[in-house]
Amino acid sequence: MTGQKLAQRNYYGKALKDLAASNPDIVVLDADLAGSTKTSDFKSVAPERFVEVGIAEQNMIGIASGLAASGKTVFASTFGVFATGRCWEQIRLAVAYPRMNVKIVATHCGISVGEDGASHQALEDMAIMRALPNMTVISPADAYEAYAATKAIAEYDGPVYMRMGRSEFPTIMPEDTEFVIGKAKILKEGSDVTLVGCGQMVTNCMEAAEILGSEGISVEVVNMATIKPLDSEALVASVSKTGCCVTAEEHSILGGLGSAVAECLCVNKPVPIEMVGTRDTFGESGKPADLMKKYHLTTDDIVEAIRKSISRKV
Repeated sequence: MTGQKLAQRNYYGKALKDLAASNPDIVVLDADLAGSTKTSDFKSVAPERFVEVGIAEQNMIGIASGLAASGKTVFASTFGVFATGRCWEQIRLAVAYPRMNVKIVATHCGISVGEDGASHQALEDMAIMRALPNMTVISPADAYEAYAATKAIAEYDGPVYMRMGRSEFPTIMPEDTEFVIGKAKILKEGSDVTLVGCGQMVTNCMEAAEILGSEGISVEVVNMATIKPLDSEALVASVSKTGCCVTAEEHSILGGLGSAVAECLCVNKPVPIEMVGTRDTFGESGKPADLMKKYHLTTDDIVEAIRKSISRKV
């Protein structure tokens, strides 16, 4: 069911390197973390279009806005906590408000950042960015989708926030997968429950569906890589068939995928919903697998949530 373990950030760097040759208007900025975010791959082939800003994220966003106003397609990268926290005011006023063509692409998001601890584990970044008007928010399912999504957002005219993890984890999408902003993908059809995931949790969703499938429970798995704009049409169509829903994200359930899905369904198709994600908490230092278990982000936690959601159906 799953493929080789790959890191999303490596394929982000690969996509930028490929885009360097095909799009001369792309400029890449980084805040002293090019080796970790893999924007160094772009620098290796187009150093004249790469700007190392240093540990000055607010300045990076200001520069990005200015370059975008000059007609450039700008990618600005750092870790998730810095990309959304240190420079939120600059993003709001210099990128989102004037709808500048800036792509804020963050790595090292989620609890699986591991030993770096709470200060580096972005668990609220999607909520922060989703609240901004004009901002598109994306969380690709694996490395292959990260590559395709990078290509897609380079073609999209407007502000984008895309988050990725740090670690390697199994791929589930085909290597030549396509990415359409705002469109969900049904990875497995089912009739008993709609399971909506984003980021690396989609891999756990597929595992949970396989476990429950052996028990005769039919799980429909939806990869909701675009959190904003949410694919409401696909979501409502799925829950209209299954009658209940579970969301899974490596992010707080406050303001992230779970909130977005609940907001949509409470208006369009109220059904029982359970959410798998962190719950109004910061993380801590530890091994990624141990943290995923402690904060209830495992396949077993998804299975439990599915059972509960199904039990609540009228």
